[in-house]
Amino acid sequence: MTAKEIRKAYLEFFKSKAHHIVPSAPIVVKNDPTLMFTNAGMNQFKDLFLGEAPIKYKRVTDTQRCLRVSGKHNDLEEVGIDTYHHTMFEMLGNWSFGDYFKKEAIAWSWELLTEVYKIPKEQLYVSVFEGDDKEGLPRDTEAYEIWKQYVDEDRIILGNKKDNFWEMGDTGPCGPCSEIHVDCRTPEERAASSGKDLVNADHPQVIEIWNNVFMQFNRLKDGSLQPLPAQHVDTGMGFERLVRVLQQKSSNYDTDVFQPLIQFIAARSGKTYGDNEETDIAMRVMADHIRAISFVIADGQLPSNNKAGYVIRRILRRAVRYAYTFLDFKEPFLNQLVPVLAEQFKGVFDELAAQQDFVQKVVLEEEISFLRTLATGIQRFEAYTKKQADFLMSENAIEPEKSFTDAWVYSILKDQMVISGEFAFELNDTYGFPIDLTELMAREKRWAVDMDEYNKALLKQKERSRAATAIDTGDWILVKPDLEVEFVGYDDTEAETEIVKYRKVSAKGKEQYQIVLSKTPFYAESGGQVGDTGRLEDHSRLFFVEITDTKKENGVIVHYADTLPEDLDGQFWAVIDEKNRILSQDNHTATHLLHAALKKVLGTHVNQKGSLVNPDYLRFDFSHFAKISDEDLASIEHLVNEKIRANIPLKEQRYVPYEEAISSGVTALFGEKYGDLVRVITFDDHYSKELCGGTHVKATGQIGYFKIISESAVAAGVRRIEAITADKAEAFILDQNKELNALRALLKGNKDLAAAVAGLLDENARLKKDADKAVVEQAANLKHEIVHHLKTINGINLIATHVALPNAEAVKNLAFAVKDLVDDLFLVFTTLIDDKPGITVMLSENLVADRGLNASNIVRELAKDIQGGGGGQPFYATAGGKNKEGLSLVLQKAESLIS
Repeated sequence: MTAKEIRKAYLEFFKSKAHHIVPSAPIVVKNDPTLMFTNAGMNQFKDLFLGEAPIKYKRVTDTQRCLRVSGKHNDLEEVGIDTYHHTMFEMLGNWSFGDYFKKEAIAWSWELLTEVYKIPKEQLYVSVFEGDDKEGLPRDTEAYEIWKQYVDEDRIILGNKKDNFWEMGDTGPCGPCSEIHVDCRTPEERAASSGKDLVNADHPQVIEIWNNVFMQFNRLKDGSLQPLPAQHVDTGMGFERLVRVLQQKSSNYDTDVFQPLIQFIAARSGKTYGDNEETDIAMRVMADHIRAISFVIADGQLPSNNKAGYVIRRILRRAVRYAYTFLDFKEPFLNQLVPVLAEQFKGVFDELAAQQDFVQKVVLEEEISFLRTLATGIQRFEAYTKKQADFLMSENAIEPEKSFTDAWVYSILKDQMVISGEFAFELNDTYGFPIDLTELMAREKRWAVDMDEYNKALLKQKERSRAATAIDTGDWILVKPDLEVEFVGYDDTEAETEIVKYRKVSAKGKEQYQIVLSKTPFYAESGGQVGDTGRLEDHSRLFFVEITDTKKENGVIVHYADTLPEDLDGQFWAVIDEKNRILSQDNHTATHLLHAALKKVLGTHVNQKGSLVNPDYLRFDFSHFAKISDEDLASIEHLVNEKIRANIPLKEQRYVPYEEAISSGVTALFGEKYGDLVRVITFDDHYSKELCGGTHVKATGQIGYFKIISESAVAAGVRRIEAITADKAEAFILDQNKELNALRALLKGNKDLAAAVAGLLDENARLKKDADKAVVEQAANLKHEIVHHLKTINGINLIATHVALPNAEAVKNLAFAVKDLVDDLFLVFTTLIDDKPGITVMLSENLVADRGLNASNIVRELAKDIQGGGGGQPFYATAGGKNKEGLSLVLQKAESLIS
């Protein structure tokens, strides 16, 4: 079976068991502060497990794109080295939300593996949770008894908490699990020893293939376990491992999941996969990493220097480093894998094919940038080791002409040939130069890196970062848990409500409370629009708590406040700051009008890549590969304002079936997770029609005016427009008019300001030219006067004097002119230009060659008297300083230097 056939068979099998097939959630997580990336198939269903969202389908199946490169589940350093770890992987899953449980989950997993995929039963082992006395958790005897119906007891393994109790993180849904392992060794190896002893022993050919997680608990902050409102099944099967088993390969990388990429790399590098372990690892790293890189970018996360953007940049640079070091790709190459990958996933994850050009361009620009970083890092490394080598040879009295790499020299210095961990950390932290490349280059030169010192520096940085971002989140305290949560903010600006639950949160020494309300008009930060602020008033409306922000967590609207109401059980009024909401709506609707205008003016390739909408301004990021011309910017701005003046009414459609909305031509954003029912926002059916959960104006005329204030690049292939609307745009225009009127007054009311300013600039240029000419003439006349100050000392013609010239260029010209008149010249000028003291030293070449004088050394010595410094060439040097009172001392000292 091919990979595509294997994936299809899985989904079709569970569809036959009454499961609803759902699409993969984006790999980049939004609205969950505990995660940057989807790292398990259950992530998108977390709110269902916690009972915080209604269950639409009790049985679900999918294939989910996952990424594990940070936090608890971090496999990055194993990727490419072993046969089965990956950054991005697909997790095949089937789910039960309060429906079937252990009996069906176990039966169906066994049926699929042995009857559909026909994996020999004698190669399979299963494990169940043995219990944990410390947690007060009993052995999972239910799962054990069920498994006895399918396998002999000697193939059922009791697993400890580490292996058979699944937890996503320090807190959250969890429960005992039952794994299925497959023994992929040769028949001879299986006959020689039992695979049972190799389960969970990191044997490369005895691997976990399926995990049935029985979600029963919620892990609280204090470590205790709280029963979930209902029992659920969360199963996962690593797609890449499954393909390996069914295609009877010894490595995931030998399957048709990875081989198209690997063979493409091999052909372009001129190397054969399988001939050399180093180059094989490099090809595996590249084939794996390009998958993670491409899908994360396609899902809306661009490489950057912080958070999720930094993670993907780190993965990309690791791939480029392997390509550079082991496959000799000195020019950008990784980006060429994007079309190969997009073709592989057609019909599975089509978002990559739809954005192929954009993703490839981003990867290309990142490669170009990092290859420059590599060159810089290598130069710094070479300079450091040369300097250290020279020092060591000097300290050990080794003659410089001896080669540092000579064996006898190495034998003397090998214990001292250590690269400072601080330097290695600086290379990594400041210049982005990977530590493993520093170690590799060090080994090639027979040096060692002080990794203890490096790790200490790294730990200090992590501690600083952790301290800066540490958030202490308490458990939810339930007040009225039976109440449903409802958002009414599309229609109302206030609502009568009750508190469902709350918790305390501490960050950076500040305590806040997070509150969940039964009914709320507060819009939670999402889709680029900031969360609402406002007040939670008691029922008498005499006392209130300020709501400082509103965010969404696992689908639940969370209100932030610095204090809590006194009576938590009471009735309240939730009231938003209506002025700020209106201004945010102005800017949000303007982004829709702007998006449509960009597509009309620049082309249909334009797609939104990010946005920020708040009461003050809007920021809109979009795919485009060149700076926008002033003419196009004017056209875009004009088109948006034209739509504002047309006062187009809002057409809002709620609960539209997703497929129906898409077929109507609506604009959907890549990287967003849409449900089966969506909200469509339209301003003129033929102009702007988007899927959007944000708040908007009732008609475009409310926006008033739209003004672009900047256009810039933010990443490869991504441009950014910042703009203002409504009263902010009005204030901007008023300020501009005020400035123009002030300028017009200065120009005596001249109506043609551009011509008047151009005339002033021309006049200024003429005057400057005349002034420069006068200075040149002044310097030419001055050179003959300067010669009269000549004094001969020990065969050297000394001229030491103060000159009054308007700029440094005139002083330099005068010095060279005097040099042409006087032989054996030792010239020292002091100057005071713009009230700043300066020194110029000029020497005849013969004084430099025959007398060993050096203008650079001399000027540094003289500059001490003016509290300054400088330098230059042996025959000409300058210096500046702070103490003009010391200029007279400079002239006295000049004579003493040759007396």
